[in-house]
Order: sequence, then C-alpha cells, then structure tokens
Amino acid sequence: MKIHHIGIAVESLKTAVPVFEKLLGRTAGSEEVVEDQRVRIATFAVGESRIELLEATSTDSPIARFVARRGQGLHHLTLTVPNLKTALEKLKRDGVRLIDRDPRLGAGKELIAFIHPSSTAGVLIELVEER
Repeated sequence: MKIHHIGIAVESLKTAVPVFEKLLGRTAGSEEVVEDQRVRIATFAVGESRIELLEATSTDSPIARFVARRGQGLHHLTLTVPNLKTALEKLKRDGVRLIDRDPRLGAGKELIAFIHPSSTAGVLIELVEER
C-alpha cells in the first residue's frame, strides 16, 4: 500500500493551478473532467504520488458542497490496494462504514471507492486499485 494522491478541493483551477505550479516548481500535468463526479481535476506529479486539485463543475457536486461547508482545502487521501473488491469485502466484514460498497470508475478510468470519514478519524479515504 502506498499514497496514490492527495485531493485538494479548490474554488477555481484557474486561480489554484498557478499557485501550485510556483509552489511545486513544475507545471500541472493533465486536466480531466470526471462527469459522474461533476469535477474537473488538475494533476501534479510529486515523487511517486500526485496532488490533484479538484474544482466542481456543478453546484450539486460533492466538491461544491465541501467548499461551501468547509472552504478550500484537503478533501481526501488516496491509498492503493492490490485488489479493490477484496479490500472492500474485508472492510465490510470488519464493520468499516463505506461510501462505496462496490468499485466505480474515477479519474484516469481507475477503479476507486471511498471510506466514510466517520470510520477514519474524520479523514475521507479513497482506495484505488493498483495497476
């Protein structure tokens, strides 16, 4: 298991990307829209991990709700697992509260699932299947 990426909710990629480019000393990589999550993502490679800046594409998206309630900031931490379905089954058996009981497609067409923050000390954890 390793840290795959850190997701940071922002009001505007147009404003946030230049700040992170200066901070990290590199340009943002790809930008992608994940339609079913109603989010636009700008990605920065940082060592073996990434930082993803997340901008809502609609007012009813989870990112829009997060920014409205908490402001911009750390949204989630993503960890890799060898087999996502197996990991979710084990977490269910162990009584961990899940947002996603089954894997779904996320950015980059990767299989993902979220663990509810009530089970993880208030931190939204995303799991992604290793490729």
